[in-house]
Amino acid sequence: MRPASTYRLQIRPAFPLGEAARVVPYLRDLGVSWAYLSPLLRATTGSDHGYDVVDPSQVDPARGGPAGLDAFAAAAHGAGLGVLADIVPNHMGISVPRENPWWWGVLREGRDSPYAPAFDIDWDAGRLTVPVLGAPLEEVAGDITIDASPALDAPDGLLRYFEHVFPLAPGSLEGIDPDAPDAVGAVLERQHYRLMYWRDEASELNYRRFFAVTTLAGVRVEDPLVFDAAHAEILRWVREGLVDGLRIDHPDGLRDPGRYLERLATTSGGAYVLVEKILEHGEALPGWWRTEGTTGYDALGVVDRVLIDPEGAVALDAMDAALRADSGLVPSPGWTEIIHDTKRMIADTIQVAEIRRLVRCLPHPVARAEDALAEILACFPVYRSYLPAGREHLDAAVADARTRRPDLSSTIAELAPLLADARSELAQRFQQTTGPVMAKGVEDTAFYRYTRLGSLTEVGGDPAEFAVSPAGFHAAQITRQASWPASMTALTTHDTKRGEDVRARLDVLSEIPERWDEVLGALRGIASTGHGPFDSLLWQAIVGAWPAASERLHAYAEKAAREAAEATGWWAPVAEFEARMHAVVDAAHGPAAPVLDAFVAEIVRAGWSNGLSAKLLQLAGPGVPDVYQGSELWEQSLVDPDNRRPVDFGLRARMLAEIDDALAQGRTPQVDESGAAKLLLTSRVLRLRRDRPELFTRYTPMTVTGTAAEHAVAFDRGGALAVATRLPVRLAARGGWDDTTLLRPAGAAFDALTGRLFEESEVPLATLLEVYPVALLVPVGSDEGTAGRSA
Repeated sequence: MRPASTYRLQIRPAFPLGEAARVVPYLRDLGVSWAYLSPLLRATTGSDHGYDVVDPSQVDPARGGPAGLDAFAAAAHGAGLGVLADIVPNHMGISVPRENPWWWGVLREGRDSPYAPAFDIDWDAGRLTVPVLGAPLEEVAGDITIDASPALDAPDGLLRYFEHVFPLAPGSLEGIDPDAPDAVGAVLERQHYRLMYWRDEASELNYRRFFAVTTLAGVRVEDPLVFDAAHAEILRWVREGLVDGLRIDHPDGLRDPGRYLERLATTSGGAYVLVEKILEHGEALPGWWRTEGTTGYDALGVVDRVLIDPEGAVALDAMDAALRADSGLVPSPGWTEIIHDTKRMIADTIQVAEIRRLVRCLPHPVARAEDALAEILACFPVYRSYLPAGREHLDAAVADARTRRPDLSSTIAELAPLLADARSELAQRFQQTTGPVMAKGVEDTAFYRYTRLGSLTEVGGDPAEFAVSPAGFHAAQITRQASWPASMTALTTHDTKRGEDVRARLDVLSEIPERWDEVLGALRGIASTGHGPFDSLLWQAIVGAWPAASERLHAYAEKAAREAAEATGWWAPVAEFEARMHAVVDAAHGPAAPVLDAFVAEIVRAGWSNGLSAKLLQLAGPGVPDVYQGSELWEQSLVDPDNRRPVDFGLRARMLAEIDDALAQGRTPQVDESGAAKLLLTSRVLRLRRDRPELFTRYTPMTVTGTAAEHAVAFDRGGALAVATRLPVRLAARGGWDDTTLLRPAGAAFDALTGRLFEESEVPLATLLEVYPVALLVPVGSDEGTAGRSA
């Protein structure tokens, strides 16, 4: 069973499963095929996202518990909806060790714990490292206390350091007076773990983690016993029909993603499975994986870029160069060099521990191996390889690294065959390390440095690819339809840097770069950080999300600046720069507000046009479209946690009912700030996909002729024919559609958005797109078209 569409719900303590069940009638009315749920297993207390699972054996009580899942599944299935559940096999949350019985057991019993095989710990490097101390041990030993009172989960007592609590190993207090001055030091030496200064984690950590998040410990699901224990509850959901499919978080962190997916397919009875796999430009999803496809970032990038004006690239590049010069910065070296340098920075800082573990895996000493491995990682062109597949990526990285670092050439040449041996632990661990270096170096650093157009720096996209032509868009959709027809497509997720309608508005800047240059100059004249490229990034975010509350913009500014790690950073914030940064945000709601209001008023309608076009291209295009919670109205969120704000489902349900009533009377909503037009579009396409799947069985690019043909993207899905506007500012400047015409098969069809009938085979776009910048033509006789009216 496959979904026709999905709708992502962020299940959390403030929006548990029981409350989500009450939203199901609205999802049904919207046209949703499956509900798509964020992680449900027990997570760290207070977790808003659920990716820090502490107990895989139970549904999180804070998220509704097993009764909540039962209720939600019953409501969804009763309404005809399937359920897709997000699961996290790569890691577990350990920020509160006592909440995680597996990790607690390892802390207490070390390698002898039955849970020790579950975690990817390098015991040969010493005791398990626990980086929680606020300073070196000798400076804070006085803050560590011994609690000798036995507890059910700590019969030998506890060790306490402020809010941190750890179990004592058996025999820890034998022959020791807990109250003696030297007791803490003696007891610490008897533990299976070593408390250390948190700043030493980057170089001394001896367990695999998720990216650079030390509180998410890597899990060894390649061990069959660990797989079984970690998936027993999840497979119960599948077996008992509570969920119908699974979304796999970060499979690239696993030792062997292909084998994992094979085992999951076998144990789940072949359930519908998607993987959160980020593909680089031109990279294909491994065809041997037992999955229906990705979670859709690859589709997002293509949709965005067909709405960007390629003619804006030169002017925006010149603008960026001027901003850099004005700030006393060196000229931009280009995207390729930027990401090499940011990846190398990550390898030399927060991934040092992982690289040193690779060095320990070498079969023999190799001079300067740490430096050489860091360089190969910085040169690796994709997230990871799956040896023996992907050897070409390793070869390319090795060649690039030798060119960049001739002083390391012999070392790199010596390492290359070792890294290519798919059977070796070194090669397998190297493949698990390329992803974190890529993610932290590119998405979480370079994306905040490469600021010429913010909508380009989105997860899964290649900012060096400025725009895609309609022909390029069609080619990508034809490939998707042929290769991965049940893969998810997305425009907004919990991981996107900007909501879809923020990007849609920013796309307009590519059509008016000279005007944007003027406006940015005026805004910088009012408030500036002194760093031109960052000013551009921040003012773009403000423009894209405007009118956004001040606290949202302050949070975004802090995260963006620290992730960029140029003028400030997470480990060493620069107070002077951050004061100027926050002053920019304050100015947005103060002296800069008139400039912002006037400029947003200039571009808002073009942004709405782009937003509607993007939504139609995604919803009607090949694949399984996902609607991120709330994005059926304008989605103007910024980076997480901003995109996990509460959604007013009651408002949306009322608006949908009003739209349905009005459309039955021949009235359509205006394109305005309410977002009702987007809700109309979303509901009409989702309902058609659910109720008339035969209309979405192929992908055929349609021909548009005339002087403004470049401004249209049109395709036939096997009955449903979509038409979307691109580059609306230039279209308006040239006087509109003029003689531009859609050529389509003869026969009566109605526009699902307006109900208007079209019978001719040559349809003027000035008529077809008279009401909205998008249209979806459906053959007469389809359920929602019988009341159509003539155009």
